[in-house]
Amino acid sequence: MLLHVVDISHPQYETQLGVVNKTLQEIGAFNKPVITIFNKMDLYEKYTFDEWLDDAVKQELLLDLKQRWLRETNNNAVFISALEKKNIDELRTVILHKVKDLYQVRYPYKTVYF
Repeated sequence: MLLHVVDISHPQYETQLGVVNKTLQEIGAFNKPVITIFNKMDLYEKYTFDEWLDDAVKQELLLDLKQRWLRETNNNAVFISALEKKNIDELRTVILHKVKDLYQVRYPYKTVYF
């Protein structure tokens, strides 16, 4: 399993994400399960949203962003702020579930206890 950490606050994050995905294809690793971790959501919000923007509008825009990337990653994306420790528990849960799923595929005759 690959954990692809993306600095979503970077103005060229989509280009960087594409370069990594192309590189994974070139080295034959693109078929591995990937969790895309969009980090620095705190900075993304700071750089993207004007201070006068209504909170409801901000939340709607964030929801649209998250839905887009969840679609594009086949529901294998998590949005965090490591600095502010936001959604770290969600990240742990997603990783644990993915590991359990991979374990059951590899060892279908064993019971998962973790």
